[in-house]
Amino acid sequence: MTIKLPPEVKRKIFRTGLPRTPAEELQAVRRTVFLHLHPMRLSVDRMKISFTWCLGGLSFLLFLITVFTGALLMIYYRPTLENAYADILDLQYTVFLGGFLRNVHRWAGHGIVITVVLHMLRVFYTGSYKPPREFNWIVGVCLLLIVLAFAFTGYLLPWDQISYWGTRVGANLLHSVPLLGSDGPFGSALGLRPDSDIAFFLLGDSDLGPRALVRFYGLHVFILPLSAAIFLMVHFWRVRKDGNLATGL
Repeated sequence: MTIKLPPEVKRKIFRTGLPRTPAEELQAVRRTVFLHLHPMRLSVDRMKISFTWCLGGLSFLLFLITVFTGALLMIYYRPTLENAYADILDLQYTVFLGGFLRNVHRWAGHGIVITVVLHMLRVFYTGSYKPPREFNWIVGVCLLLIVLAFAFTGYLLPWDQISYWGTRVGANLLHSVPLLGSDGPFGSALGLRPDSDIAFFLLGDSDLGPRALVRFYGLHVFILPLSAAIFLMVHFWRVRKDGNLATGL
């Protein structure tokens, strides 16, 4: 069975088909986010600072700060049960400006969660998710989920008592996720078990251990940053292309 999307939905996601002429090749370059991030034409009104307080820009600035400080923290951190907490103590008390670096990374991460949530509330309140921006709204929701995943995976990395038990509570809640958790709605109907649901896939075991720490570390420093970078490029391109504010409110 094939699923056919309505033409208007296709136009929102896929702007052009395969280029067949030189003119269409030029349009493909202009309209593709990976080939041309910024649109060829931009209204002057779109560049003015408005009442939105640049929450999206602040979120991106905090994201760059966390990426930079996180890359420096990776030099001193080893994702093993024997070394994780000891490396955090070394960063806090031995490495020059290590405590400052870690605190900047942590508070910038908290700031991302706050600014992204406020940004989403602003977009919803002003109706900026309405056509032709509904596709970009979905991209923004995906970015919100990635930000929350950043916070969840990074919380375990210090491997102290607070991070261990906090992550364990969150992992237990994953068993109740609909369609993905063994204890959630439709979980038993889909044949999910505690050793085959989303929590087990994320932890790599039935409990928190070395596999969970390595998986969280890989997600936090590689998979999630790469996913965030891709979605950010698409999001910025669509903001410039569609306009940053809804009209006719």
